[in-house]
Amino acid sequence: MISVRGAVQAIVGIAISVIAIAIVLGSVDLAKTADVLRQTTPGWVVIAIGFLTIDVLLRAVRWQRLLAPVAWVPYRRILRYVLIGYLANNVLPARLGELVRSHFLGDREGISRTTTLGTVVVERVIDTTMVVAIAAVAILVLNVRGVITNVVTIGAAVVAILVVGLAVGVAAHRLPGAEAVAARAARWPRVGDVVTKLRSGLAVAGRPRTLAEALAISALAWIASLLAFAAVGQAVGLELRVAEAALLASSVALASAIPSGPGYLGTFELAAVKVAEAIGLPSDPAFATALLVHASILVLTSLGGIVALATLGRRLRVD
Repeated sequence: MISVRGAVQAIVGIAISVIAIAIVLGSVDLAKTADVLRQTTPGWVVIAIGFLTIDVLLRAVRWQRLLAPVAWVPYRRILRYVLIGYLANNVLPARLGELVRSHFLGDREGISRTTTLGTVVVERVIDTTMVVAIAAVAILVLNVRGVITNVVTIGAAVVAILVVGLAVGVAAHRLPGAEAVAARAARWPRVGDVVTKLRSGLAVAGRPRTLAEALAISALAWIASLLAFAAVGQAVGLELRVAEAALLASSVALASAIPSGPGYLGTFELAAVKVAEAIGLPSDPAFATALLVHASILVLTSLGGIVALATLGRRLRVD
């Protein structure tokens, strides 16, 4: 049964998507966008899908490396859980796919779901840090000013908060007053157990080698993502420089972090169009680029998720 809080989050997310779609439709010429799409070069779209596939495969490798200190899970199974999570994100609002993949992996591999979720939190912090870093470098290269710069600055502040929060989570037991807090928490064993398991997942961030591997893999994944944008740009006649493709890719990723409707509909396209306007790119080809990239991501991850579900089976433990 969906909780009241979950229902509210879903309604808010869908409302955000509807508003974003309305703003986008008021910012572009749909007839011109349709003309651009009709002239799309299919070969470049195929190349983009190849880069997006590499992106997904690398993200599965990254999660495997983050999970390694907790338990070793074969790559094929990790990839299935990642794809199931993406499929859930495509049909559920507010990025609930992160919880779904944690539940599936924890259930199937006999690992605490809470610990698994802790590794996902670490992954999200790494991803957000990487996205903000890419956007910041792109802004410097392109000499962008105004709203985009302010958004990235806010993103940097959020990253700082997330990193500090993660560090506190990893080293909480060593902080002053930790013993007193632990003694009070002992009154609620269930809560204490959840916190302990969550910290076990967060603790992977305290391993330098694991963290370095995750950062390196993230960099490769984002390179593949920005190359996908560049390839789709070529497909619609929008020749993007590396910095422009990087800013578009990082901006839609930041926008996708906002709780929205299923599949990040609206927020993805709005970010692309507004960033394109800010750096002097024509809105209609930029909108067409966003539509094609987004559609490619949704189709790729949805088909992959469906295959993963069929291969893995849908039966879950209830204990």
